Amino acid sequence: MKRKIIHIDQELCNGCGLCLPNCPEGALQLIDGKARLVSDLFCDGLGACIGTCPLGAIHVEEREAEPYDERRVMENIAAQGTNVIRAHLEHLAAHGETAYLEQARQFLRAKGIPEPQAAPAPSAEPRTCPGARVHDRRQEETSLRTEASGAAPEAGPSELRTWPVQLHLLNPQASFFEDAELLVAADCVPFAYPAFHEEFVRGRIPVIFCPKLDHASEAYVEKLAAILRLHDVRTLHVAHMEVPCCSGTTALVRQALARSGKTVPIVDHTISIQGRLLDTKHPRPESRRNACPE
Repeated sequence: MKRKIIHIDQELCNGCGLCLPNCPEGALQLIDGKARLVSDLFCDGLGACIGTCPLGAIHVEEREAEPYDERRVMENIAAQGTNVIRAHLEHLAAHGETAYLEQARQFLRAKGIPEPQAAPAPSAEPRTCPGARVHDRRQEETSLRTEASGAAPEAGPSELRTWPVQLHLLNPQASFFEDAELLVAADCVPFAYPAFHEEFVRGRIPVIFCPKLDHASEAYVEKLAAILRLHDVRTLHVAHMEVPCCSGTTALVRQALARSGKTVPIVDHTISIQGRLLDTKHPRPESRRNACPE
């Protein structure tokens, strides 16, 4: 049958193992220094492991795979103890998988295993991973909405001077990359940050992509590396959201920079879901010699 299931890019994976604790189902193991999907039967395709991969090596794809088997998963999980059982039940509840959750509970009852009480029942608006959790702020006062940018937002001219902006569409040989300040942004950032054009796009060449949903990590790394190899880029500004899966933006940029063989200072910006600039990490002083003076 064709269904959604995890895919691990073996070239990107460095074997750090951070994804393993987020797969209580036991579908992932470290083998020969790489994370591997060891059983289609154990992978539910919900992607709990994606946000913990610092290199963006994991994504969900749709392909032919054996049907997910909750009973076999529970046989594996029950042997690992109460904490693993709890993590699995919370995982199912968080994604609204009511049918699988009931199968898991039936298994526990049949085996006489007490159900950990911390697992919540799924609701009309289930908890999800941080990147997909629903936020509704429409009822906030205008003063609170404008606080994110420090001033009342005013409509201004677009600072966009180049096109296209999506990494998949960009030509690495485009002349506007020469002697440029490059802005690499996760594609949710322009929607979240009210002063995006003024503070991020102005004077820079913007490039956007989604580190979680775009299934072209290797192609993106190579294209960005080609841009850096072919041109003298002064500074790389990386802008991403605070949610864990978005950290793959920075990881991909760093990998591309390493592949290019160039030395370019990276300035890393983190944006909150509420539209605030949470943090800006500048490179070490000795690596900023090619950056524009501030």
